Amino acid sequence: MSKIDEFFNVEGKVIAITGGAGIICSEMARSLGTLGAKIAVLDLSEKALEELGEELTQKKVEHILVKTNVLQKEDLVKAREGIIAKFGKIDVLINGAGGNKPEATTSAEKSFFNLPQDSIQWVFNLNFLGTFLASQVFGEYFAKRKEGIIINISSMNAFRPLTNIPAYSAAKAAVSNFTQWLAVHMNHNYSKKIRVNAIAPGFLLTNQNKFLLTNQDGSLTERGHKILDHTPMGRFGNPEDLISTIIWLISDSSEFVNGVVVPIDGGFSAYSGV
Repeated sequence: MSKIDEFFNVEGKVIAITGGAGIICSEMARSLGTLGAKIAVLDLSEKALEELGEELTQKKVEHILVKTNVLQKEDLVKAREGIIAKFGKIDVLINGAGGNKPEATTSAEKSFFNLPQDSIQWVFNLNFLGTFLASQVFGEYFAKRKEGIIINISSMNAFRPLTNIPAYSAAKAAVSNFTQWLAVHMNHNYSKKIRVNAIAPGFLLTNQNKFLLTNQDGSLTERGHKILDHTPMGRFGNPEDLISTIIWLISDSSEFVNGVVVPIDGGFSAYSGV
């Protein structure tokens, strides 16, 4: 193995991924698994778990599938213990569970003043509380082990809130703040070898935002046009665009990187519009 390969090596690392059967995180599972990592996929959807499990088996990725509700702490504890029983350790937690929903989104038909409380609570809980609880459960293991890596999934909304999605924007801002807080807390109280970072993906065409960016015929909505106009690279992102940064944050090449939120956005956050 060359020095550069060793620097970015993830082989043998045990990586737990919440929301792991979703569009973004399933790509992480496939990519990291084919590089030799052992993958624990935590997701609430049995169907999505089964489908991803078949893919990972075909790719000869060593993995475990765990049906998990990230809003139930006992589910997370059971998942943690199952992963340790299977692989003997856990090296990395990726907090990928998250998403938005139309009911928590303002529009010409839905006023901010009429957004239902249960929908707002659902979005905030899934994105922030799911990250918080998983970090408690897996972070406790890392604290006892004296090392570990947590990677959270923030968003462009955390840099500047976007129109129409108040709950999602607020939740992702909370995730970014929590990432910094937890990085400091774990170093000060448990180990200097625990790192907590986040990525902030730009605009990817996924199930959670496709209804905002494209029309039924596949053409761009007004919002979709605005986003591309403010993205210097001129395109939406793909889940594959996130993988190299994830590898960097997991591997030894980032061993002095802690408490940061890395934009992967095609330049969106750098462009003022002028």
